[in-house]
Amino acid sequence: MRAHWYFDFVSPFSYLQLAKVLSWRDRLDITPVPVAFGAVLKHHGQLGPAEIPGKREFTYRFLRWQAEQAGATLRFPPQHPFNPLAALRLCIAAGATWASIETIFNHLWRDGKPGTTAAELDVVGCTLGIDNVENAIASAEVKQALHANTDGAIAAGVFGVPTLKVGNEMFWGNDATPMIEDWLANPQRFTDAEYRRIADLPFGIERRR
Repeated sequence: MRAHWYFDFVSPFSYLQLAKVLSWRDRLDITPVPVAFGAVLKHHGQLGPAEIPGKREFTYRFLRWQAEQAGATLRFPPQHPFNPLAALRLCIAAGATWASIETIFNHLWRDGKPGTTAAELDVVGCTLGIDNVENAIASAEVKQALHANTDGAIAAGVFGVPTLKVGNEMFWGNDATPMIEDWLANPQRFTDAEYRRIADLPFGIERRR
């Protein structure tokens, strides 16, 4: 089965899910797709969880707890949210390979280092075989590829990261990781009558914006 994994380096939940995504590649043909999460949020008229007081603090605690439960090393970079465009463009310049994705995520979220400028990503670039990070992330082709990825994600119905899309099935968030594994073991898991009914449940009330 072919799948797409949509992610952004600003998302620590994408970092935490990456290990599982890598393990699913023996069952799924997964294409990683770096996207600009901020643009996805803007399209849907939403704020990110780290932009809402109270929710921000809870999200960080929940993230830390998830990392501890998974036995994953997690260290926050100096600031969050941060501008991920340089990291996203570097990833694309490096071919958006799994190796480049792991390297950049580890720099930001395992080692807790900044990565918002070419200078801050210079060592990462060298590791990925890119000698001039500034030129690489300034490439018009690279910028256009990120725009195309983000537009494609929105068109596919993506509203958050990480998101795994397999055919018509879409799974959002690291919280959904056990749900994905359940579905991989039983692809008919969510096809019964009640799942179909709630998919088309009518609104009882809608808030005015």
